[in-house]
Amino acid sequence: MEEQYEKKITWTIKNFSSLPSEKICSDNFVVGDSKWRLVAYPKGHGDSFNKSLSLFLAVADSESLPYGWKRDTKYRQTVVNQTSEKLSQQKVGKPWFNQNCVSWGFQSMVPLTELLDINGGFLVNGEIKIVAEVGVLEVVGKSDVFVETSLVNESIDVNGFQVLPSQVESVKSLFIKHPDIASQFRPKNPHLRTAYLNSILSLTESLCQSPEELSNADLANAYCTLTCVTKAGFKLDWLEKKLKEIGEARLQEIEEELKDMKQTCVDMETLLVFLR
Repeated sequence: MEEQYEKKITWTIKNFSSLPSEKICSDNFVVGDSKWRLVAYPKGHGDSFNKSLSLFLAVADSESLPYGWKRDTKYRQTVVNQTSEKLSQQKVGKPWFNQNCVSWGFQSMVPLTELLDINGGFLVNGEIKIVAEVGVLEVVGKSDVFVETSLVNESIDVNGFQVLPSQVESVKSLFIKHPDIASQFRPKNPHLRTAYLNSILSLTESLCQSPEELSNADLANAYCTLTCVTKAGFKLDWLEKKLKEIGEARLQEIEEELKDMKQTCVDMETLLVFLR
């Protein structure tokens, strides 16, 4: 099954070829009790200077974290090829962050010769696009900022689901548009109910994006999530219809990608036979 992540962000860097600074940062985003940001070195960093784009994930609020803090994470970052998804460059990592290591990533993400090629697909209209997916597996030492605001983030009951204040309007709107969405959902555990509802909110947000923003892997993730929450008892006909509309529009592309994946599996099996 495709790896699941808590947060997915898309960072578009404009006027990439003429950036004056050696280092640029994305806006901060929150995952797992910490603030994070992406850090890019357009001309490369360290041994990759003037050779490759360097890209890192960094803890943005490290100074507010208590002594001995740690964050066990998993993340995937992709430099998107805007003309051919198959040519996108992707790397994954599962690093521990701590006070001695507040950033982690890859010095050689994409060679500059490929990145800056006007016909290469990475640089389009002066922009490059980076997608980062982040999950936090373990938290040691909570942020003072988040502890102070925890009372503000107390959950509120909406139709039998505990949600954050920031989610109230979205959840109310969801039940107004689809009043029977949870009529067959039976679990009583409040944490489990919240987890399922958050999956639906995330799925809805994902499928409301422009189809061009969604990769085939995103569609596969959406299908897995949809199947899971539907089996749990939720009625999500409108999301199923939306997913089909997006998927059918690129059916041939998905079939070709699947064909390539199957061929890769055959090649790997052949290699195993040879090695044994």
